[in-house]
Amino acid sequence: MRSLFPVTDLTTTGAAAPDREWSLDELAEAYAYPAGLPGGTPWLRANMVSTLDGAAQHDGRSQPISCAADMRIFGTLRGLADVVIAGAETVRQEGYRPARAREAFAARRARAGQGPAPAVAVVTGSLDLDLSLPLFTEPLVPTLVVTGAGAPADRIDAARKAGADVVIAGDGTGADPVRVVRELAARGLTRQLTEGGPRLLGQFVAAGALDELCLTLSPMLTAGDAQRIAGGPGVAVPERFFLASLLEEAGFLFSRYRRTDS
Repeated sequence: MRSLFPVTDLTTTGAAAPDREWSLDELAEAYAYPAGLPGGTPWLRANMVSTLDGAAQHDGRSQPISCAADMRIFGTLRGLADVVIAGAETVRQEGYRPARAREAFAARRARAGQGPAPAVAVVTGSLDLDLSLPLFTEPLVPTLVVTGAGAPADRIDAARKAGADVVIAGDGTGADPVRVVRELAARGLTRQLTEGGPRLLGQFVAAGALDELCLTLSPMLTAGDAQRIAGGPGVAVPERFFLASLLEEAGFLFSRYRRTDS
């Protein structure tokens, strides 16, 4: 990758830093989960990419608007998380595979009491999932299927028989976003990372459950009618986040925003 550097050091003088490449260890420190949270307290961050004109996808996928540095940060965020949360449609469109163990994060994860790789949690109401995919047949950590108590019983049974850990996080057919966060935290999965898609992120936003947004701004224009990074019903009053850090590489901006009350 080309050089990745902080545009502004928000914790010191605000002076621009020299142009240089960041190591994975430095990225891991820059994107570390907050220290000092009470035991069992979850922290939900999202990682999304958007074009200059607000498109979260091109031809249904995020990869065409991404870059090598974005994928490097993507890997870092996964390397820090206990669990990666994604909607079923995103799992299908992006061809999700099990998270893998990475040597670069092994020591850090061991010190934090984490397993070798994060679990993947698929949020779905219908459980319309291809259980023959590697996500379910070859995970290093059992894949979680997060749904509601009213989801089809036969599909819940099929997911369990395929080796998935089914998490009930709602009273209806679908999962309640606040309960998703809570139920995963109850399993010790407090460092939470959602990668969308837009509908799932919109649900977390509307529920006031999102603590942090890691947003890559891609220097591209797509026009068209692609989704924004968050969809669904709007919130009554826009929630204010503050800019915690900002990096730049080849015109891509890598921002990190946190809730003002976090």
